[in-house]
Amino acid sequence: QLQLQESGGGSVQAGGSLRLSCAASGKHNNDYCMAWFRQAPGKEREAVAGLDSDGTTTYADSVKGRFAISKDNAKDTLYLQMNSLKPEDTGMYYCAADLGGKWCSVVVSGGDVSGMDYWGQGTLVTVSS
Repeated sequence: QLQLQESGGGSVQAGGSLRLSCAASGKHNNDYCMAWFRQAPGKEREAVAGLDSDGTTTYADSVKGRFAISKDNAKDTLYLQMNSLKPEDTGMYYCAADLGGKWCSVVVSGGDVSGMDYWGQGTLVTVSS
């Protein structure tokens, strides 16, 4: 069982940066993947970036070159560094994990986002123009 807690959201002007964190806790082995998702008002939840258990990273086309996903294994914490933010990046950002170590890259590349095993409560990001 994994518990996930996001933090780091906030309001920023276009062009600015934010770093989101997701602390994982609970009994688990290390063979799980993690990913970031977001949901804008009135829109479906979409995958943003994924990190498989073998270190493979995957990004949605809309954030490539601007966002970077990373993990501190010693702290069991996932990060999302977001640079050059745009108003269309506004939304609730969720951290998720899956016990299938290589599943996150599949989801970010177009798989079913609802298939992730564990979800956090979300942190709100607002980007103003």
